Amino acid sequence: MKHRGRHPLVERAAALGVTDERVLEAVRQIPRVNFVPPAARLIANRDAPVPIGHGQTTSQPSLIAHVVAELELQATDRVLEVGTGLGYQTAMLAAIADEVFSIDRFVDLVEAARGNLAAHGVHNVVLASGDGTEGWPEHAPFDAIVVSAAFEEVPPPLAEQLAEGGRLIQPLGGKRKDELVRFRKVGGALVADRRLGAARYVPLRGRYGSNRED
Repeated sequence: MKHRGRHPLVERAAALGVTDERVLEAVRQIPRVNFVPPAARLIANRDAPVPIGHGQTTSQPSLIAHVVAELELQATDRVLEVGTGLGYQTAMLAAIADEVFSIDRFVDLVEAARGNLAAHGVHNVVLASGDGTEGWPEHAPFDAIVVSAAFEEVPPPLAEQLAEGGRLIQPLGGKRKDELVRFRKVGGALVADRRLGAARYVPLRGRYGSNRED
């Protein structure tokens, strides 16, 4: 697929190694300006994180494109996203996968994302507010899971809800020394099969996250 005309975010993602044409086309077709707070619209096309409230951010588009590409999604896949934000990554996942189930702990972000996705014509997404570290068992198993917040380990419910052969990407760390890691489920267990580089993420909160009770 040839991309006509210049698009700074597509060019940036490609320069950083994203080769999946479906992902690059999603970056082209999904206007980030529609998935950031109104005050940030003038900087929406910069390849930089944007604050979205509650101490949360939406990651830079090139990083999101990198993560989505590394999930190796198929058109029939069912995906769980932990950390909806304002729906930009959700829209990218939905452009490739069959169904996306996305959960965020902030009700107002979920409602804003719902409006953003509807305005963009995205209909293969189910959203909910809640504790993402517990996953979404009633819709499991998932072919792919992406966690958009950092913790020292993968929450056990997410590992359980990943289908055999499925891929899970999560930043490990949680103390500003985060490393993105891709796992595959092999023989019922998660196996780290690729390290995707350092990146800064917000901490993963929830029952199986950084504020869990020991």
